[in-house]
Amino acid sequence: MEYFVKSGNPEKQRVSCLIVGVFERRTLTPMAEIIDLASDGLLSSVLRRGDMDGKPGTTLVLHNVPGTLADRVMLVGLGRERNLDEASYRKALAASSKALQATGAIDAASYLTHLSIKNRDYQWNVKQAVLISQDTLYRFDACRGAKAREELSPSKLERYTFDVPRRSDLPAGESGAKEALAIAHGTALAKTLANLPGNICTPAYLAEQARQLAENTGSITTRVLEQADMQALGMGALLAVASGSRQPPKLIIMEYLHGAADEKPIVLVGKGLTFDAGGISIKPSAAMDEMKFDMCGGASVFGTLQAIAELKLPMNVVGIVPSSENLPDGQAVKPGDIVTSMSGQTIEVLNTDAEGRLILCDALTYAEQTYDPAYCIDMATLTGACVVALGSIASGLMSNHSPLGRALLAAGEQIGDRAWELPLWPEFDENLKSEFADIANIATKGAREAGAIIGGTFLHRFTKKMKWAHLDIAGTAWQGKRASGRPVPLLVQYLINTQARRTDE
Repeated sequence: MEYFVKSGNPEKQRVSCLIVGVFERRTLTPMAEIIDLASDGLLSSVLRRGDMDGKPGTTLVLHNVPGTLADRVMLVGLGRERNLDEASYRKALAASSKALQATGAIDAASYLTHLSIKNRDYQWNVKQAVLISQDTLYRFDACRGAKAREELSPSKLERYTFDVPRRSDLPAGESGAKEALAIAHGTALAKTLANLPGNICTPAYLAEQARQLAENTGSITTRVLEQADMQALGMGALLAVASGSRQPPKLIIMEYLHGAADEKPIVLVGKGLTFDAGGISIKPSAAMDEMKFDMCGGASVFGTLQAIAELKLPMNVVGIVPSSENLPDGQAVKPGDIVTSMSGQTIEVLNTDAEGRLILCDALTYAEQTYDPAYCIDMATLTGACVVALGSIASGLMSNHSPLGRALLAAGEQIGDRAWELPLWPEFDENLKSEFADIANIATKGAREAGAIIGGTFLHRFTKKMKWAHLDIAGTAWQGKRASGRPVPLLVQYLINTQARRTDE
């Protein structure tokens, strides 16, 4: 798929499909009015007949509209004009992209990017349009047979143009399209890795994909620490989780170092549990297949690194993915076992299904001791409690550094990949007291209270020397049976903003 940003009159576009908006109560947008005038009132006539009323997310395709050079004109419902906001704009983009795939058009020009969204510019408009188009086009059929893949024929769309009002708006629109494509490619990589089943996407497979990413980009260096390396480093928490699996654990390190030599890196740490059965504290069988998604945090690190490599951002970023499986076995860690983390803190494992924090804590200590990062951000499908608290709309955010937390929240709002901040107060530390070790891996009092915060509080015990943030993506990393690719958009937007701020300074 090729994307273009242009500025031109809608009735002069020689394309397979021309896309314009209609507000509720049969009110044409300015671009739709131009088409209506060129066609001697055809659009107004269609609206009067009631074929389209402008309700949000509705579409109507008209063929051979007089006065235009397009094969089709698609009308897209926008809802009430006074209610047009970011959410309704995205809904209109999604509806038009989905309807466009069904038309068989090979090229299209959209004028929805002319719409005025409060506090947003045309760079943002085009960026959202490309992101949503790419999301609509994404398919995962790697595990289907050849015949099934052939039957699920891809979209015929080859060229998609987004129009902006003036030629002076072209640079902004082109910048938005470029950033969106990189984010979309990174998001697609994260989705594909996460959608793969656990028998294919093992820790070794992830490690090989990291090496492949380095080869493909030419700007990333990959290293993989093996089980013996982790033993030498004293990563007793990570190794405890892996002890029940025949798949050896991997600590995957991807370095993108293209900033100043003295610039401390931003380190991203993503949970890479390629399958989580809960260990000895085994999960219920219902929906256990979805536990292949327990590596979505790690997948988002892959996607983010690919995106910034494509954008060639001049900064230093390191991605770390601790990867293992969590399975029941005669050698698996047991409830009540005490393990020693790389930091030297001992951990009483009261529930083997609270394993993500165990593999992350050693990776976070490694990040601190090896890279002394400017900022450290971890992301993990950590707690079901976060799903209860925030659902699938927002990721949970906790941070020990307010400016970092605010920057992540702002990036999420900007790109449409939201997070919501939860408190990280010292009072929560009391919940993790252990009778026998430095810390327990689950709450020892108030067991049903503040589960997402307790998970973040555990990780904070290993990050107090860093400016750190934690993203709990348990509710946002997948929807139904499909990976979402989140929080790749949030992370990439945060890094773009960080680099832009450094440049301005």
